[in-house]
Amino acid sequence: MNPESLLAALPGVAIAPEAIQVLPDARAYRNCLLERIAAATRRIVIVALYLQEDEAGQEVLDALYQAKAARPTLEITVVVDWFRARRGLLGAGRQPGNAAWYQAQRQLRGLEVAIHGVPVQTRELFGVLHLKGSIIDDCVLYTGASLNNVYLHRFDRYRLDRYHLFESAALADAMAGLVQRLLHPTATPRLDLPPAPAPRGLRGDIRRLRARLRRMAYEVPAAPGEPCLRVVPLLGVGRGNPLNRSLCALLAAARSQIVISTPYFNPPRVVMREIDHALDRGVRIELIVGHRTANDFYIAPGEPFSASGALPYLYEDNLRTFARRRHTAIACGQLVVRIWNDPGHTFHAKGVWVDQRYSLLTGNNLNPRGFNLDLENGLLIDDPLGQWLVPRAVELEGIRRHAPQIAAASDLGEKAEHPKDVRKFLRRLRYSRLEPLIKRVL
Repeated sequence: MNPESLLAALPGVAIAPEAIQVLPDARAYRNCLLERIAAATRRIVIVALYLQEDEAGQEVLDALYQAKAARPTLEITVVVDWFRARRGLLGAGRQPGNAAWYQAQRQLRGLEVAIHGVPVQTRELFGVLHLKGSIIDDCVLYTGASLNNVYLHRFDRYRLDRYHLFESAALADAMAGLVQRLLHPTATPRLDLPPAPAPRGLRGDIRRLRARLRRMAYEVPAAPGEPCLRVVPLLGVGRGNPLNRSLCALLAAARSQIVISTPYFNPPRVVMREIDHALDRGVRIELIVGHRTANDFYIAPGEPFSASGALPYLYEDNLRTFARRRHTAIACGQLVVRIWNDPGHTFHAKGVWVDQRYSLLTGNNLNPRGFNLDLENGLLIDDPLGQWLVPRAVELEGIRRHAPQIAAASDLGEKAEHPKDVRKFLRRLRYSRLEPLIKRVL
């Protein structure tokens, strides 16, 4: 099946242009989320990598408990990654993790706000719950952001993401229905109720859950016969999944323009191949990538070094190599590379825009980990009649605001300029021949 036919055959939900709203920033998203929670009457389903024990996380959890107290029949479900909830922050030493906070809050409130942990693999290194989306009554709030101070711009610092609000009962039903089918009494244990099971005791359930996830899909109507604006929800886990295939089909279908935004530049081979094929076809490609200092793993000079602090430099090295090999396309303007940097803040916006028709929202980092290990999803906006071009353009311009274009790979600096600890770590990594393996799990 050619890529255009594959995309046209994807089942999706017809939607009016005015039923899709782009929220401008993290503060607007936080306000919208809290307002929608407060007004909810039937259901709240929140899915994120984590709900963090900090001021913003407490604000969200307070809102959920207040909504439940005001309307006892309201069904509330929070779904987070099981492993992420049971450990502390990287580099912060031994901590009980967010699960202990969930249990303490439930004991304090005495209300039913169910928080489930989903273990996608037997170890966090090999896969996490990376699904996104909050369903509140008949609306869907979709963003790649998790729930903490930086993602929600609770204080001075923010992490830029994408934020969309969909008013659609059919889309909300499809996304909530998948979460219901995902949850399992033993495979996705409650984190707000003690005692939490030991990881070894979950191994069999996890393997069966992953096998079941490979067969799952969003239940939405078949593609309509007449062209119309629609939203296609996509699920993906493991190699060759529907989300991956649709993403590659998007790139293959491009005739004039592709825009790709990712905070971590480490494209899988299939994506790199489609980018090169598109360049060969004469398609104009624009990449928006976070500066190394806008990476959430970045460690400022003078602070204690850890292995994770080398990751921003590894991603930058990938981009430098990519740009050098395609210097001719950059020189003639066919390939545009933008580096997002708003000093003091971080970058987390992910997605793909193709021609003047397709816009993919996703939490997938467009890297080997997202393509092969994590449980991912995405919402593809298909706009064959050009009914949604203005909000689309406004969002893109907002992302480009702090992302100036580079003229050549040399604008990214040189490896020799990396801090001494980073150079030493990356040199050891390459000599150990582990770099290809490491890139597969990043």
